[in-house]
Amino acid sequence: MKTLWNECRVEALRVFRNQYFIFWSLLIPIVFYVLYTKIMIQNVGDPELWEKHFLMSMTAFSVMGSSIMTLGLRLVQERNQGWTMYLRTTPVSGAVYFIAKMAGQTAVHAVIIIVIFASGGLINGISMPAIEWVTAGVWILLGAIPFLALGSLIGTMKKSDTASGISNLIYLTLAVMGGIWMPIESLPGLLQKMASWLPSYQYGAGAWSIIRGDVPNLGGILILIAYTIVFMVLSIQRRRLQEAI
Repeated sequence: MKTLWNECRVEALRVFRNQYFIFWSLLIPIVFYVLYTKIMIQNVGDPELWEKHFLMSMTAFSVMGSSIMTLGLRLVQERNQGWTMYLRTTPVSGAVYFIAKMAGQTAVHAVIIIVIFASGGLINGISMPAIEWVTAGVWILLGAIPFLALGSLIGTMKKSDTASGISNLIYLTLAVMGGIWMPIESLPGLLQKMASWLPSYQYGAGAWSIIRGDVPNLGGILILIAYTIVFMVLSIQRRRLQEAI
């Protein structure tokens, strides 16, 4: 347990010392939040509801990026640098290494959620009952599991450049198609039907439901669980194949 704790702590520290992470996962979502709620304000109906809605969207956007890109690219880099081979000569098992990666990343996500939620309060004076803040935060934290599994799958790629390009493409596609940047109602009919099956849409929809006083849809939860299982199975199979070579 002490080894696992130390690994988790080191993982979290490494992420926070990464300027790339600070820029893309914390600064950019907050900048977008200011742009779309203070400067580029369009016909959004209820302004207060829009500010809450987009705060949830940007928090989900940040955590998705951290899961898919930060985790995935670091796994590729550490394997290419021989770090995972070196660990085999230490008491740290592969399971502890992998669990520490996930736990450390989850701790980072908790900080992301607190920082972006706080920015919503400071920028727009957003006020919600404590139970809604907590429930939305827990949903965004736990709802990131399929994206962590996707990051793990991307981490099985051989080249950093390939992993970087593909993870960027997947991340931005999920954000745009999943209604994180704009309501899916603004998309063509066919894309709207496809969007409802994406994990990014169901992830955001859960948070959007909570700030409206509802509960996340059961069908959406099942879709997120299904994506988690698929990504995890594929990731485990690819790692076994790589270790067998």
